[in-house]
This record gives sequence, structure tokens and C-alpha cells, in this order.
Amino acid sequence: MKKTIASLLLAAALAVPAVAQIPYVPTPENIASREEFADMKLGIFLHWGIYSTFAQGEWYLQNAVPDRNEYAKAADAFYPHRFDAEKWVKAFKDAGAGYVTFTSRHHDGFSMWKSDQSAYNIVDATPYGRDVIAQLADACHAQDMRLHFYYSHIDWGRDDYPMGRTGKNVGKDVTKADYNHYLKFMNAQLTELLTRYGKIGAIWFDGVWDHDQDSVPFDWHLREQYDLIHNLQPACLVGNNHHGSIIPGEDIQIFERDLPGENTTGWVQNGTQVSVSHPLETCTTMNNMWGYKVVDQNYKSVEEILHLLIKTSGMGANLLLNIGPQPNGELPAIALERLKGVGEWMREYGESIYGTTAGDFKPAEGYAATRKGNKQYIHITDNALAGKSIELPVKGKVKLATEFASGAKVAFKQAKDNTLTLTIPEHAPVIDYIIVLQ
Repeated sequence: MKKTIASLLLAAALAVPAVAQIPYVPTPENIASREEFADMKLGIFLHWGIYSTFAQGEWYLQNAVPDRNEYAKAADAFYPHRFDAEKWVKAFKDAGAGYVTFTSRHHDGFSMWKSDQSAYNIVDATPYGRDVIAQLADACHAQDMRLHFYYSHIDWGRDDYPMGRTGKNVGKDVTKADYNHYLKFMNAQLTELLTRYGKIGAIWFDGVWDHDQDSVPFDWHLREQYDLIHNLQPACLVGNNHHGSIIPGEDIQIFERDLPGENTTGWVQNGTQVSVSHPLETCTTMNNMWGYKVVDQNYKSVEEILHLLIKTSGMGANLLLNIGPQPNGELPAIALERLKGVGEWMREYGESIYGTTAGDFKPAEGYAATRKGNKQYIHITDNALAGKSIELPVKGKVKLATEFASGAKVAFKQAKDNTLTLTIPEHAPVIDYIIVLQ
């Protein structure tokens, strides 16, 4: 994932060839795929590659290794003998997730499938010798789990990738930079991913920020890649982690560690518009790191994850929650524990999350709202509000307010301007007390 976003990113992201001026018209299959995706609300992000063998996170080559060739030797020791795609997908499904986004290829350039474009892949370069993506795709299709692929525009190992502001100390030969050659390589890999593993829900790009400090805006030929994807699989959605406004050819707007419209990270570009016509997604980590880091045990609690999911849903967005699998192929036990807790809650209260849109007001400290038809779900997540009254700026007349769990009526008053005053019962539960407005 990226570290910073500079002011030149908007120019870099928009620096696409003339074909980008042709309006992008999504197909009916694509529109249906967007709607399906937006209704799912919870996805699982997986950052897994040979970097996990170092147990120092996915940026280990950039942050600590002075030689790309020495780093690449980790492939010869990568043997995830405990990887079980069926168990992974079952755990995600039991947690209430609707889709998985898997790092097919991160910034270190190692491919997690049998790629004909480079021997630097899990089948040809490791003693494991098996196609992880093939196994994951089979498990996802068998269990009706939607599969997305993360794909990095950066490659810290290949000389033909023109060096940006990262990967400067790994021993690349900058005189061999050739973006046209590298673009053909990427497009050939994307073609493999979209023609070998069945229906793919989305391609999730990352890395255009690597050239946000160039003196001349870098031409990524993004629209060319977007059109390639849509031609191969019209229903496949395209998202790009550039933290800017939607550009032609994109189907999802992505926000990293931020809710739509917020900028706590400082990465969001000035002037970014939150789309009102595209699905929105916020990605964040379950602990602090994306890739496995052995010392990072600072996992969010079940309550914290659910409160984040509720807040994200209250913004009309999906939550893409990341886990860094261990080098042996297992998911961390604490991550599985958290998923189990999330799933238990979702089985009971998922109606107030799945298939909803944003409520009438933005999430506030201690409460949020989701909407489904003529019902609005008010989520009270702060126990300090128990026994108190809150004013909510709803947009229509409320006929009835009831507890989600029991159906008991909840006292309310509504002013002429539709402002609703709700009295929260004393017995509001710890994680989320839900009031249904009709």
C-alpha cells in the first residue's frame, strides 16, 4: 500500500492517452455487478506473498533490503504447506463477507500464480510449486464467494519499470527503463488473470502514487488497461487506489484508511469528489500492517471492527478488512477469532447492514444510520448514550420507531422540520443498539 500522496497525483492519474476522452459507458453486466458489490458491505483483503517469510510487512524490500536479488531468494524458502483455500473462504463466508480481494502481485513483483510472463512466480520459483490463485478461485467459486484481484502498477525488481519515488535502493538498472515494454508485460498478466480463473469481480489497482513527484506527469495508459479488463470480462469492476475522483473507465472509488469524504491520512487529493454514482469502498487493516508482521499483535476488537463496519455502511460504502496470512499459509489465530465474532453479530443483525444505502445523515460520534427502502436503521454504538435523547436530521416523516431486536416501541418526537428526537432506552447493549424507523 502507499505511504504518502503528493499534490501531483491528480495530474499523473489523468495523464492518459487520447482514448481516455471517449466516454466510458458501462455495460448492463457491469452495472449489475456494481449493484451486487455495493450490497455486500463487507469484504476481506489479503496481503500475502514471499514478503511474509520475513514477517516484517509487505514493504520489507523497500524498507530494509538493499538488494532485490537477495530478497528474491526468499522464494526458494516459501513453502506454505498449511494453506487451505477452502478453509480460508469458509472463514470469510462465516464472517459475513461477500468478497475477497487477493494480492495477485504486490510491489515486489512476485506473482502468486503460474504466470507465463515471468518465472518469478509461486509455481516456478518456490518449492511449493502450486498455483495459489487457482486454489483460491476454485474455493471462491465453489462457495459463492466473489473474487477480486489486487494488482500493483509498481515493480521494485524489474528494470523495465521506470523507477518512481520508491524502490531506489534495491539495485535496479535505471538505464533499462522501458514503460511500453513493462505495460505489455502488465497487460499480458492481467489477461492471464481474467482468462484462467473464471469470473472475477474486480481488479484493484495500486501504485500510481509512485510517480506523483515526477516533474512531467507520468502516462500510465490507465484507460488502455481499463478497456482491456472490460473487454475480457465486461462485468469485472475496475478500481484504483489513487485517492482521487473517479476517472473514465473506473467502476469503484477507493479510500485507504479513510471514510469517503474524510482525510485523516493526508493522502486524499485536494478537490476529490466523492462519487454519488459509483460504489464506494474503504480499506483498512485488522491490526496495523497489511502484510504479516510478527510483532504486530495490535488487532482491533470485534466491537471495534463492527463499529467501523457500521460507520462505513452509514457512509454508503463497503469495508474491505485486511488480514496478512502467515508464511506457512495459515491465517493468524487472532484474526480467525475476530472473524468468528463478526460473523456471529452479522447473522443476527446483518439485515441492518446488507443491501443498505447511507442514512439521512453522516455518521456521528456514537451513532450512524443505514437505509433500506422505507426503513432506516439507527445504530447506537456508544453506551454513554443509554438513557439519553439524541436529535437526528431525518428527511421524512417517521410513523414508527421500534427496537430491532424485540420490536418494542421506542419513544420519539418529530419537529416540523422533520428533526427527530429519540430517547435511547437504559438497556442499550454494548456493541450496537438498533432502532428501526419506518
